[in-house]
Amino acid sequence: MHSIDTKAAKKSQQSPEDKQSNNELLATSALTMLSTIMGTVAFVGIHHRYRKQRQPDARLQDYVVGIRSQLQSLTSTPTPQLARFSYACQQAATAWQHAYHLSLDDRNNTNHHSVADFSAAHTTTVLTRPICWVSGVASMPKNSALANDEQRADNDFGVVGIDADRQIVWQTTMPERVHDIVVQPVLSDQDSTMKNHSSRDVVVMGRRPSENFWVLDTATGHVKFAINAANNRHFYGHACYSLDGELLYVTENDTISLDGKIGIYDAYDNYKKIAEYNSHGIGPHELIMHPDGETLVIANGGIKTEQASREELNLDSMCPSLVYVNRHTGALLEQIMPEHNQMSVRHLAMHDDGTVMIGIQFQGEKHINVPLVLTHKRGDTDFKPLIMPNNQWQRFHQYIASVAVDSARNLLCVTTPIGGCAAIYDLNTRTLIDDVSLPDCAGAAVLSNNNTEKAGAAVLSNNNTEKAEDNNEQSGFIVSDGQGQLAALTVNSLAAAELATIDQGERIFINSKYHMMSFDNHLQAL
Repeated sequence: MHSIDTKAAKKSQQSPEDKQSNNELLATSALTMLSTIMGTVAFVGIHHRYRKQRQPDARLQDYVVGIRSQLQSLTSTPTPQLARFSYACQQAATAWQHAYHLSLDDRNNTNHHSVADFSAAHTTTVLTRPICWVSGVASMPKNSALANDEQRADNDFGVVGIDADRQIVWQTTMPERVHDIVVQPVLSDQDSTMKNHSSRDVVVMGRRPSENFWVLDTATGHVKFAINAANNRHFYGHACYSLDGELLYVTENDTISLDGKIGIYDAYDNYKKIAEYNSHGIGPHELIMHPDGETLVIANGGIKTEQASREELNLDSMCPSLVYVNRHTGALLEQIMPEHNQMSVRHLAMHDDGTVMIGIQFQGEKHINVPLVLTHKRGDTDFKPLIMPNNQWQRFHQYIASVAVDSARNLLCVTTPIGGCAAIYDLNTRTLIDDVSLPDCAGAAVLSNNNTEKAGAAVLSNNNTEKAEDNNEQSGFIVSDGQGQLAALTVNSLAAAELATIDQGERIFINSKYHMMSFDNHLQAL
């Protein structure tokens, strides 16, 4: 026993060489850590200086936001300790960001609509990539590792920015379900600061009936303003900008008289409401700006609803219409009624030539067959329906959710979540090219040229198809659905020109990307 204790004592005593080795190791580790920190600081400084040359609005806090997004991805691990550590880091980053904004606000301005004011109501995750589309989300994924944490304020509703590869760039939570997404336009002669995406706004309208809309930063998704409806008013879910991006026009409801109103908000004065006028109808839904820049086109759905209610009060006596009004005075210029008083004029898209594309939601008996996709141009006395094979409009189950037009190629995409499909029309012949099955689809927007080529190439690769022509000749749309799918629909270049000779399965190619969320009604391209 004595010999064993002696050996143990000898082991417990470190030699001078061991102590020196430990000291050297400690010094080396400290120097390595210091070098790493200094190197990181230098790298961030150089990179930030380069970014400022390209993006004048770039801020150091963007790096913190990027770190937060990476930490959030770590929380998907089932390890509770790692999840809690990640969440603690996120909270620390949020606190630093909040303090950073408050210090700037105190010194530089008195605007109470600053981003910091909304940090408790909205959680934003952002990556540093440019976006191409913005969409509402009816159900965003929750963090399962922290789902029972009482401090979590996440809910299902939100807004996301989507890049050219149809990946999520940023996502921002919302306190209620949203509907329309409106991106501030930029004129070609505006200065370079306005042309930068980071200086543009995206307006997110609450779902009808709502007393709120929000203004977000297009590049980051951060909430800049939260706007409340005036007394005895609620919003009807849609808005549009003037072509110069200065004024925002919003469809509203007078909750006392139930008359439709158009509210006007000054985008250059914190979205202060400056005027309103009549929509010349009941239940105005979507509105768009005419290419002349002076005329508003309004879809009066014709349905009366009370405040905070979606119940239709007048289905038998509906009076829907499409109206053209002077955007400055609200003076009525033209008004057109559909052939059936229960054809609710709901969703609109504008062709560059001034032709209005119209999506109908029919409120009558299910056995009644009425056209659901119409067009109108100023001066026409009636709507002109597009051609449906065998007049089988029941394929769309009396409900069009979105319309998107490709003016350059004269193509129109319409979606119906109830019918479970998206359809593409050739506007040259006004005929249906084809429809594709997409359950619960709703949002629709045009693919840009570059994105069309990418999507077309992906489709050809996936389907091993050699019959399609050069992808540069193709056009397409992006369609979102409630199952988390972002589908790129590209049109076979021969389909429009030689429709009769192209098999139905080769007219529209589809390439899908899936996300763990439920996309909502509308999708907007930048």
